[in-house]
Amino acid sequence: MTLLFPGHTVDAPAKTALFLSGSGSNAEAILKYEKNHECAFQTTLIVTDAPDTSRAAELAEMYGLPLFGLDLKKFYLEHGETSIKLDTPRRRELRDMWSGEIYNVMRYCKIELVLLAGFVPLTNLAEKIPSLNVHPGDLTLENADGSRMLAGLHFLPVERAILAGHAALRSSVILVQGYHSTKDIDAGPVIGISEKCPLDLEGHSVAELQQISDARRPGEKVDDLLRTLARKNVEKLKTSGDHVVFPAATADFARGAYAVEDKQLFYDGKKVSVVEYRNDGIEIHCS
Repeated sequence: MTLLFPGHTVDAPAKTALFLSGSGSNAEAILKYEKNHECAFQTTLIVTDAPDTSRAAELAEMYGLPLFGLDLKKFYLEHGETSIKLDTPRRRELRDMWSGEIYNVMRYCKIELVLLAGFVPLTNLAEKIPSLNVHPGDLTLENADGSRMLAGLHFLPVERAILAGHAALRSSVILVQGYHSTKDIDAGPVIGISEKCPLDLEGHSVAELQQISDARRPGEKVDDLLRTLARKNVEKLKTSGDHVVFPAATADFARGAYAVEDKQLFYDGKKVSVVEYRNDGIEIHCS
């Protein structure tokens, strides 16, 4: 049995970096949790790819934390690229260069754990530093071929859940694998899920929303009813899902609660399929 993360203690917590790109609500939930609980992790740095538009600077000032910002779009422009997509060898090379500059800061600050709290860009940092991410979908659900049904970027997992007729959503916390392309996303071990958060379609039918999805054209900017409903449900899920499961699962992960053996997940030495983090405690789902 191999620990997913070497156990730390309240007296010697894991030095942790919070990464965010936007409103920072997930990052703030982590910081509030730390303030109210004795934890085996301690946020010592805030990192952002969007220093001019995110709340990173505000949160850093509120909690007295150092801030490191490295604007991804500006980085690409400075190196002659107008798009930050990972669709050419040169753009992938730039992403690795950008990630490398962040990693150098992580090493200097002796960061032991990274929390991707609403951090948008794909990065290969997880290959070098254990990294947790919170995802708007239940990643324990699988397709017939064993692939994760609700994997994907941005609002796609929620749209997929809506069109599949799901009645509710869950947030998932995963140990991130290396990100070199969108094929790699959401492939890591799921260490925690939130309780169910009912989906609200505001009276619209799945059939109606499927027609909207079918009418989309490849490459077009999406701003339709399906995307609007997905966006609203993601925000709702953050409150009842992300903000509950992410801090608590991180605390357990940091104290060394999780281990694996032959792809079997263990929580405090007990075989589990996943651990559900709720407002009133945890529920262990056994294999």
